[in-house]
Amino acid sequence: MTHRSLLGVVHLEPLPSAAEFGGSFDRVLELALADADALAKGGIDGIVVENFGDAPFHRGDAADPVRPDVVAALAVVAREVRRATNLPVGVNCLRNDAHAALGAAAVSGAKWIRVNVLTGSYVTDQGTIDGDAARIAEYRRLVAPDVKLLADLMVKHAAPVAPLDPVAAARDLAERSGADGIIVSGSRTGEAVDAEFLTTVRDAVDGFPVWIGSGLDESNAARLWPRCSGAIVGTAFKRDGRVWIDKVRSLRTLLDSLD
Repeated sequence: MTHRSLLGVVHLEPLPSAAEFGGSFDRVLELALADADALAKGGIDGIVVENFGDAPFHRGDAADPVRPDVVAALAVVAREVRRATNLPVGVNCLRNDAHAALGAAAVSGAKWIRVNVLTGSYVTDQGTIDGDAARIAEYRRLVAPDVKLLADLMVKHAAPVAPLDPVAAARDLAERSGADGIIVSGSRTGEAVDAEFLTTVRDAVDGFPVWIGSGLDESNAARLWPRCSGAIVGTAFKRDGRVWIDKVRSLRTLLDSLD
């Protein structure tokens, strides 16, 4: 992911241990592959597989890890998506289980993972989540040394425990966390990042990859796309809960015109 890339998200339906599981993992996989096919045909550069339907989420730390079925499902779906689309695939294990994501990536052949809280401490709807960068780096060296790590800065649906200087925090992520890229987003799923904040972070880390993690769409692409290293898009590609090829193609065409 050395060029400016557009990544689409496959939001999984609730998995077996989730409160809203529908009773069939085959159906979860079927819907995931359908969304992945639409993303691929729409011209996406890569796909992120995420257990979005599992809310309320486990924190994903040592005291409250995700359930084993979640790790297994992410690995199975990521591998099947990769085989079906021939596109690079990444894994995001919500709420913040980087070890699970790395394990799924190692088994599935995924190229990167997303970690919502790699450093610092944040108050979230799952409680306080603390970064665990050293243990994550150790596990990555053990099972998936070639898997890239994209880390959120001031992740959505969260607030830092203490006042945070975003410039200093961005530099710490780039220089001290083991991350390969920084993700910035709006305050909630589907909300756009502030353009000036994006520019501030990009300038603070001087060439280190900075990704948009939410809210990129046709209404703000001209303002945001030139300022980033790439973007992860989920909500903007959906209609009635599913990915639509025409929405992917439309944004892809617009972004190509801006490059």
